[in-house]
Amino acid sequence: MDAKSLLQLTKKTNIKIFSGSSHQDLSQKIADRLGLELGKVVTKKFSNQETCVEIGESVQGEDVYIVQSGCGEINDNLMELLIMINACKIASAGRVTAVIPCFPYARQDKRGESRAPISARLVADMLSTAGAGHIITMDLHASQIQGFFDIPVDNLCAEPAVLKWIKESISEWRSCTIVSPDAGGAERATSIADRLNVDFALIHKERKKASEVDGTVLVGDVKYRVAILVDDMADTCGTICHAADKLLSAGATRVYAILTHGIFSGPAITRMNSADFEAVVVTNTVPQEDKMKHCSKIQVIDISMILAEAIRRSHSGKSVSYLFSHVPL
Repeated sequence: MDAKSLLQLTKKTNIKIFSGSSHQDLSQKIADRLGLELGKVVTKKFSNQETCVEIGESVQGEDVYIVQSGCGEINDNLMELLIMINACKIASAGRVTAVIPCFPYARQDKRGESRAPISARLVADMLSTAGAGHIITMDLHASQIQGFFDIPVDNLCAEPAVLKWIKESISEWRSCTIVSPDAGGAERATSIADRLNVDFALIHKERKKASEVDGTVLVGDVKYRVAILVDDMADTCGTICHAADKLLSAGATRVYAILTHGIFSGPAITRMNSADFEAVVVTNTVPQEDKMKHCSKIQVIDISMILAEAIRRSHSGKSVSYLFSHVPL
């Protein structure tokens, strides 16, 4: 073997994908899309509930991707992710990328009150300290979270997949109205409305306190139209259910809710079952199988192909900007 061939061989790295325990189904779909096997890893807890991770294969010099979503037992899953990153890094992985479809603590991105923490910044610091060299996530609650990192962050967008679903599933989409349930999501909703060339509406809400809405005002026209609520996430679903009632009382014929991250905690399922939604559409950044058993309105958009293509492009040194406007075939 000549010197040139040897140099090329030493530079060559392979992709290794490992799955945390938060969303193994999504990890498997990503691996299948890339034609790879998930890496061998064993995660367990000691009797005192400390997390233990054992990487079951060599990662030396490899391009490692660890898939772990910020859902379920969030604190345990975050700690598991940090340990997996560190385990790969000290095992001489070439680069470790954390693929975090739903970023944990993303709603704590600023100080709302004095002495309040900025927990999203703390999570960013921990990921960098653990050894992550790159972050891939989707629809951050606040885009400024990217600025908390001193490593590259690819904030992917579910919008192309949402547009595709709307065009394929709602026959009257050309005359629908895209609605933001609050002012914070107006930019996201207007982007979708502009790309569909349809009208936009906004529900302005006034709060007595963080968890209690005092009153709402609908800005825009939904009378005799299909209304599509668009937001990045829904937790207890109080906001979107209240918005659905407001839209129906304003004359909307049907109401859909399309969300990137369907967290659905606490009374969310009960509220959705009681609300008059045609469908509540979410991506699979968070596992939905159990929730779908208790709410027939939930439909899921698979975004594994977007994450898989982002991994492929990242590994090969290509831009991921294509994914901001296209869904990989």
